[in-house]
Amino acid sequence: MLAVRSILADFDGTACLRDVAAHLLVAFGDPSWSDYDDAVDRGKIGLREAITAQAAMLHGTRDDLLRAAIDQCPLDPTFAPFVAWARGHDVPVTLVSDGFGFYVEPILAAAGVEDVTVITNTWEDGQISFGNGHGECVGCGTCKMRATLDAPGPVAFVGEGSSDRYAALYADVVFAKDALPEYCEADGVPYVTWTDFDDVRAWLETHDELPGPVAPIRCPGWRTPLPSPPGRSPAR
Repeated sequence: MLAVRSILADFDGTACLRDVAAHLLVAFGDPSWSDYDDAVDRGKIGLREAITAQAAMLHGTRDDLLRAAIDQCPLDPTFAPFVAWARGHDVPVTLVSDGFGFYVEPILAAAGVEDVTVITNTWEDGQISFGNGHGECVGCGTCKMRATLDAPGPVAFVGEGSSDRYAALYADVVFAKDALPEYCEADGVPYVTWTDFDDVRAWLETHDELPGPVAPIRCPGWRTPLPSPPGRSPAR
């Protein structure tokens, strides 16, 4: 029996070998799209504000965008076997993405990966909505803290980027690569380095004890809505 009861993973750059959102913005967006990522990295704006602006930049039909995503952004070849292995242990794998969302399930389907829950944003005709955000915080589009806390524990989280920082703080074991280790070290989060999902599987098969979550009371990505100007009701 595995020590974890849920496995959550990021999608762009994690389950998928490429950052699909960035790939689509390069091919179908405005050159200024990366300015918003830079502003997020500097703490000037939240991820939700950035992705709202970037979503409006995408041109081309939905079919064009999906074709590019499916043809040019393959899954990690170790992901599908990993999902099947976890299912054999009755441990669900859930994808948690703060990207544009619409391409995740089609990429999974094209690779023949089934029975994976997807928690992400919803994009349609340049507009993006955040049905999996936090009820009070507007920092992220999809709240990975909330997804981690809502999953049956203990929880393993697999990721690589800045938005994964907020899941890593609340997971019982974190698998980190690329940009995520630096965030983990800054936040005091123990982590396991990984290259592909075979590494994640090997660790989970051989470890019975988990580091446990850091679990701060307040997520460091927390942002509250801006107050309405005097004499005006909030936008709806």
